[in-house]
Amino acid sequence: MTRSEAAKLLLCAWRYREIQKGVATDRRSRRHVARFILVGLYTGTRASAICGAALQPTEGRGWIDLERGVFYRRPMGRRETKKRQPAIPLPAALLSHLRRWKRNGQRFVIEWNAQPVRAIEKAFAGAVADAKLGPDVTPHVLRHTAITWAAQEGVPEHEICGYYGITRQIFEEVYAHHHPDHLSKARDALGKRKRHNQVVARHKVKATESEQRASNVAKMR
Repeated sequence: MTRSEAAKLLLCAWRYREIQKGVATDRRSRRHVARFILVGLYTGTRASAICGAALQPTEGRGWIDLERGVFYRRPMGRRETKKRQPAIPLPAALLSHLRRWKRNGQRFVIEWNAQPVRAIEKAFAGAVADAKLGPDVTPHVLRHTAITWAAQEGVPEHEICGYYGITRQIFEEVYAHHHPDHLSKARDALGKRKRHNQVVARHKVKATESEQRASNVAKMR
């Protein structure tokens, strides 16, 4: 997504008012979706890991250390799999939100009626429809968006791979073309060759002009 699309999606989820018997109520029943969107865009974490995370150490769940600002995405006691889930430091802005949610009584990163959310797809799709985005915008798109934005900002490849838990092969195949340094050496080499050819051409023109002037002087003598 573009930044404007992401902002629109977040706003639609936060402002949504539940409809009952055709009338909008004061019940804001998609704010958990807005929180999910925030965490997804800030961290690029998979949907299942976001929904499965707690705000304190919890057996069988990933968790966020609000004091140190670290997101332990892999559930406690679970082995690492091919879908790598490295622990990551959290951006200050997101950490402020999370600390506020905890002060307001949340125990899990994403809650509905004080219970952890197991699946976000249905409510997320409702926010996508309200924002008039396409059905291809799924929860996993937040991860793709976060990684793409990081590449566009010029974050070094090894940091992107380490933070988002992707391999260098995946980065090269899916995200590298977004990076401002992608194929830059080849691009710059072509530019240098072109400038070199232009300089050589100018020197040839000057040399020809000099020879012509010398020839004219000789004829005058």
